[in-house]
Amino acid sequence: MMKDGQKVSLEYSVFLEDGTQLDSNVGEDPLTIIFGSHQVFPALEQAITSLSVGDTKQVLLAPEDAYGPIIPDAYREVELEAIPVSYRFEGAVLGVQDPQGGLVPIRISQIKEQKAILDFNHPLAGRALRFDLKIVAIQ
Repeated sequence: MMKDGQKVSLEYSVFLEDGTQLDSNVGEDPLTIIFGSHQVFPALEQAITSLSVGDTKQVLLAPEDAYGPIIPDAYREVELEAIPVSYRFEGAVLGVQDPQGGLVPIRISQIKEQKAILDFNHPLAGRALRFDLKIVAIQ
């Protein structure tokens, strides 16, 4: 049983519900987290609590346990001229800096005459995710 504060190293592969692979560190350095420090989704951390070194597990996270549902109020209409010309197409992703210096992805959901509809939802909002995990080390 893992305890808060332990370092847990793991290999992972992440997939969408249709099987599309999003990310993987298999064959690379493992991801090391401090268990109980909320560095990964809480539901994912809960799913690995009872695992030991060498154990593998497949975990399916519902949208609510991953990046959350799609929020209808997270769409904004802006003047098309506010969008750089090279990004004036549906599906384009703009990066806007947040107050902490990180980048927030904003997707252009729709282009209408002289307006653009921006989607401020996380790109994976509303999506279930499957994690294939292997515990490499626990310290």
